[in-house]
Amino acid sequence: MDSQQSTTTLNVDRWSLLWLLLGTVFSLFSDGRWIISLTPWLSMVFWLRFIRTQKPLRGYFIAALASSVAGYFMMQGVAPMGATEYLITTVINGLVGMLPYLADRLMARRLKGFVSTLVFPLAATALGYLFALGAPFGTWGSVAYSQADNLPLIQIVSITGIWGITFLISWFASVVNWAWEQDFEWKRVRVGAGIYAAILAGVLLFGGARLAIFPPASDTVPVAGVDSPLFDVLQKEEIESPYAQGGFAALKWDTIFAKASVASDDLLRLSARAARAGAKIVLWTEGRALVSKQDEAALIERGRQLARQEQIYLGMALATILHTDASLLPQKKMLENKIVFIDPSGNVQWEYLKTIPVPGAEEAQTVKGDGNVPTLATPYGRIAGAICFDMDFPHLPRRAGQAGADLILVPAADWKAISPLHTYMASFRAIENGFSLMRVVRGGFSAAFDYQGRLLAGMDSFTTKDYLILAHVPTKGVTTIYSQIGDVFAWLSIAGFVALLGWIVAQGFRRG
Repeated sequence: MDSQQSTTTLNVDRWSLLWLLLGTVFSLFSDGRWIISLTPWLSMVFWLRFIRTQKPLRGYFIAALASSVAGYFMMQGVAPMGATEYLITTVINGLVGMLPYLADRLMARRLKGFVSTLVFPLAATALGYLFALGAPFGTWGSVAYSQADNLPLIQIVSITGIWGITFLISWFASVVNWAWEQDFEWKRVRVGAGIYAAILAGVLLFGGARLAIFPPASDTVPVAGVDSPLFDVLQKEEIESPYAQGGFAALKWDTIFAKASVASDDLLRLSARAARAGAKIVLWTEGRALVSKQDEAALIERGRQLARQEQIYLGMALATILHTDASLLPQKKMLENKIVFIDPSGNVQWEYLKTIPVPGAEEAQTVKGDGNVPTLATPYGRIAGAICFDMDFPHLPRRAGQAGADLILVPAADWKAISPLHTYMASFRAIENGFSLMRVVRGGFSAAFDYQGRLLAGMDSFTTKDYLILAHVPTKGVTTIYSQIGDVFAWLSIAGFVALLGWIVAQGFRRG
């Protein structure tokens, strides 16, 4: 059966609606609130099978609609946006997400043999990368994150970034469909299946060897993360409720700052407690110390005194209010979301402003940082910092990897629908760049990972009342290929897709 005959046969596949249903159901568990790591591999197989049985545009739009419906349910509560905006976003995601399948439907049948299986993975990888470059939510939605629990597989991101995993999963779907169209006749598919199996086995062997033979062997340092439950009360009673009723005009800033001062006292107390439990580095959760600009210096001075007294490195995560006049927004930002990093001598070694605020209210209110990721050489390794959403954009933490960071401190703020996924997404940056990670989260899962993605300690703020996490973290990282070459694999995928498209066009001209 040649390629053209196969395509004709598939167009009358009586099981096509079953493939559509299976693709939709499996995709429900491929991202967002409910992730089962096997389901993305299966959903792609059946989405691809369905679209190959349909006329191109008909199949594309039906699959995009089904994908949008699945996305609407699986991403409920994940994206911070209104109902209408959320609906529009899920439809756009469905249309964009199905473009690689459409490219496969239009192009693969025009190529002979096993090379046709490359259309879909090259298109999926290229589109995923380009979409992440331009999308306001960065790498959110990448299929790679569904594999967070497969440590041998995800070690490949130390070379390719997350794009290598995207390629492997989508190539699997293409190879299965290629074999399906050969009726799984072993003599005809064994070479192609063997090539894919050998590459996947090589990736898994590389990852397994990296984990088993080259685990972190350096000394460790106790690193703590702390959070104050008093801020939760402040946020609910003095910020969220009045704002919901009357917006900025209803906020009583004098009361807010007074109660925030009590929460800051609690953070300093908890930091001292962590130090007395053995921590040498202490980090607060994102924006947990809310303070007016005129009172910021006094709060930092108290942090300096604590760092000297307890002989610790202290990462104070501040939400500094520059003004309280909402009428000046968005031209004059009202908030600095920052880390102030203090050494055991009480010196402020660096400050870091959040570079990429979350689109929406945070972006409208927050002063953006310049994108420079600070690092500091210490007896416990070179320490860097970033804040929450910054870690969803691989180019930013890669700057810390290029600077030789051994540990990155990440204060964060999440909510139930994205926890623990958002923390595990950040762990990919650790593997990519060869540094360990401490991500301390309010409203989510706090965790420490080594530079191979091993979970060293975890704390779920929804199930604990202690609000302190302590982990022993390696003091030395490693230099990774990805930290040096960046997204070369993604660009090679783009080049590969363009080359295949060019070949098809050239062949068409020759036939004409």
